[in-house]
Amino acid sequence: MQVGSLVRYRERDWVVVPSDETEIVKLRPIGGSGREECGVLKSLSDLIAPTLPYERITTSQFPLPTAESSQDHAAVRLLVEGSRLLLREGAAPFRSLGHVSVRPRPYQFVPLLMALRLETVRLLIADDVGVGKTIEAGLIAREMLDRGEVRRMAVLCPPYLCDQWQKELAEKFQIEAVVVRSGTVSRLERQTPPDRSLFQHFPHLIVSIDLAKSDRYRHAFLQHCPDLVIVDEVHGAAQPRGQAKSSNQQQRHELLKKLAADETRHLIMLTATPHSGVEESFRSILGLIKPKFQMLDLTRLAEADRRELARHFVQRRRGDVRNWMGADTRFPERQKEEKPYTFTPEFQSFYDDVYEFASGLVQSAASLQGWKRRMRFYSALALLRCVASSPAAAAVALLKRLDDKDAQALLGDGAAFTDEALDEAFGPVVYDSSENEVVDDTAPSNVFDTQELDDDFGVPDRKRLRDFARRAAALRGKADPKLDQLAAVIGKLLREGYHPIVWCRYIATAHYVAQALENKLKKDYPGLHVTSVSAMAEDGQPMSEEERRVKIDELVKHARRVLVATDCLSEGVNLQDEFNAVVHYDLPWNPNRLEQREGRVDRFGQQAEVVKVVLIYGQDNPVDGAVLSVLLRKANEIYRRLGVHVPVPVDSEGVMEAVLKSLFMHARPQPAPSAQMPLFSLDDDSTQLVKQLHDEMDRAEAREKESRTRFAQHAIKPEEIERELAETDRVLGTPEDVRRFLQEAGQRSGFAMTALKAGAAPTGVWEVQTAGLPPAVRLRVGQLPAAWRIMFTSPMPEGVTFVGRNHPIVEALAEYLFDLAFYPANGQSPAARCGVIRTRQVNRRTTLLLLRVRYLVYERKDDQPSLAEETVTWGYAGLPPAIAPLTFDQAQALMDGAAADRNVPEAEKREVLTETLASWPELQPALNDVLHARAEMVSAAHQRVRQMLGQRKVRIEPQMPPDWLGVVVLLPVVG
Repeated sequence: MQVGSLVRYRERDWVVVPSDETEIVKLRPIGGSGREECGVLKSLSDLIAPTLPYERITTSQFPLPTAESSQDHAAVRLLVEGSRLLLREGAAPFRSLGHVSVRPRPYQFVPLLMALRLETVRLLIADDVGVGKTIEAGLIAREMLDRGEVRRMAVLCPPYLCDQWQKELAEKFQIEAVVVRSGTVSRLERQTPPDRSLFQHFPHLIVSIDLAKSDRYRHAFLQHCPDLVIVDEVHGAAQPRGQAKSSNQQQRHELLKKLAADETRHLIMLTATPHSGVEESFRSILGLIKPKFQMLDLTRLAEADRRELARHFVQRRRGDVRNWMGADTRFPERQKEEKPYTFTPEFQSFYDDVYEFASGLVQSAASLQGWKRRMRFYSALALLRCVASSPAAAAVALLKRLDDKDAQALLGDGAAFTDEALDEAFGPVVYDSSENEVVDDTAPSNVFDTQELDDDFGVPDRKRLRDFARRAAALRGKADPKLDQLAAVIGKLLREGYHPIVWCRYIATAHYVAQALENKLKKDYPGLHVTSVSAMAEDGQPMSEEERRVKIDELVKHARRVLVATDCLSEGVNLQDEFNAVVHYDLPWNPNRLEQREGRVDRFGQQAEVVKVVLIYGQDNPVDGAVLSVLLRKANEIYRRLGVHVPVPVDSEGVMEAVLKSLFMHARPQPAPSAQMPLFSLDDDSTQLVKQLHDEMDRAEAREKESRTRFAQHAIKPEEIERELAETDRVLGTPEDVRRFLQEAGQRSGFAMTALKAGAAPTGVWEVQTAGLPPAVRLRVGQLPAAWRIMFTSPMPEGVTFVGRNHPIVEALAEYLFDLAFYPANGQSPAARCGVIRTRQVNRRTTLLLLRVRYLVYERKDDQPSLAEETVTWGYAGLPPAIAPLTFDQAQALMDGAAADRNVPEAEKREVLTETLASWPELQPALNDVLHARAEMVSAAHQRVRQMLGQRKVRIEPQMPPDWLGVVVLLPVVG
């Protein structure tokens, strides 16, 4: 059956929509949305139709209005707005926007235009943290699905991002995808037919990249992978550096290489840190776009190569997009400050003894070889780091013992203790590696367990470790200067109205800090709630991503709140709606982690104009001093100059070496009171090593600056997008149209909607009294607060819901009013198909027809049409056949703005409408000409976009006759 035609099936009228299966006729109710689409197996329908006649699909016609359904002009206008907001397959050039529930910022269309210019989409989107890469990728996916360019899609991402991707795709893009990871794969396999793979059965997938690369699932995923793949955090799947390669990262990279080997597969890769400082790794990502890109010398790019690469690579800072196309995109100002603390005598004595012991471990390593030497370095750093974090972390790390058998099982026998094995086992719990995507926030007990396997590690050394454990446990409950400084910082932030996140390195520290903060502050701040979130709950049980989210959701119900978290939340969880300040309780040993923490709240959508960032450090703590001097202050200096954080261009081993030498390669001087202890002398090799690291960071800054200048996509001009967005708004409606529809629907359906003000100034926030919502609408939207606060633009303040054209309440109200207009309950309906008014805005009888037009859009290579729709108002002055047609703009202006100046008796209304409805056959020739002219206008808009994209022409054909939804007759005021 012809796409776009009207049919009758099961005593209901439907529109035929495109179907991927030739044997299945796909139908959508004439007054419904895509949510109500269904498929009919035509052969089966024909087989049972002789017995059940309503199972036969027959041609149908749209029901014409009747004179008895007359109301006022406002009732018809409500039907106009509802019909437009129900459109999903809009006739505008950007086909996806009818299905998009968020209103993308203008700059977020740039990657979409880049993608549409490519025959096979291979795109690396490397925009700054918080700019909106998820929205940019989702927009491309939705557009390609709606154009019929792809049928299925998959997102490959780290497991901790799966749920967020599922939520974003469903809520913002109406793409229902299943999550495939270790915790869900068995259930999905049970839902899959026995002769199919789950990767083949489900149309849209969100797959843990670690599951996809596993031996069990890799072959099936590669064989049945969808034709569009989005890879998030792609830097975690880059080719690892040199010889000491991470096996996990190497396997992820090999998986992507096999996916990219299919030259027809569309591939969109996302990362805020495409260049980790390792040229080999960055080029390996570019090689997934085109193999020849892996061979480019990025320091000496020829102009032709730069232009070709720029077609596939976009990288923008916030400054590049803040005022793009005149749209003010708000990003908060990030204000940073440092807050030092000084040890009390008891803590100072403990730390001095620990430092002396750690220094002895490093000094003794000089006489050792192989794994024993490396273990001394790890033991020294682990000891200092957990002690500097908190007494709780130190006690847990040093008291948690394994027996020799379990400890040896960590790495096998001593012969297997290679540098790579030690790094893989201990690196994640000692430093903050760029190479490890999963954060290990457990205390480094395994380091000390393994250290005791060293027969050169004598009994006195073991006794000292146990003594440190007892002393650390005894310090709990004593005056903790670091904790006291944190309490002062948090108190100040709470007084200023901030909702802070406190970042800790270890689980034990997070629980220790949360309990202490609540005890210290709850008296001065009534109603304060403090919650800790980490990889493990306080009872020692693992905490899943879902459980973490539940704890956060419970916390944000409280006006005064503090979240204490480990770095398990520093990636993949967006917290800008709930929190607006960051406190680094434990300094990260990698500036990348610093940015990931701060990026959870400092991103687009943050309502606070200023995000506070406080960094707490020990003024007489040599570890904090080394990390500050070697890494963090240098990174912040680059951030102030460039506007983005630059990844440290040295691997974690190099960072560890720099910190080690800064700490231990010379005698430790005594600190002056209230002064940061100097860590470097001018003549030792630690100074030279740090200088080399800083030189590398300077070179990385220069490289990043050049890259962002080259690939900020200045070639795409704002005016290329502005006109088409305006055309899309005309077809689908603007936020103001959504607001007006909801307000008018409330006035006519019995629920109140009030604009809230701050003094005399409007806030943009509206309050809906939901008790008055029609029961059918309440049932559809679910539980709502009695006084529901909403906005029609984003971002929104806390406690306010964004309502766009695809929000369930808009869709439910539009469907409810549409149904009542066609089938009034007891003859009553808030919306109506017919209206007659007398108005001074016309000087002769004028008729406005509300029409829904369907177009067949031929744009695919297989010449299979897709369906597009729009609601238009067309009109004429006079009576057929002698009519004076109005333009679409003139007709719409009268539909929107005409006001009744005199009453029209009911008998006259029926007479006028009967005469108007009877003239429908006479209007067909003129209407055909008008709608073909309208199709030419729609085609011209599509052609402009295709010319912009360098694509083949599109052919657009109107389906006749249009659906005659309603009519308004405007009579002049006489006398």
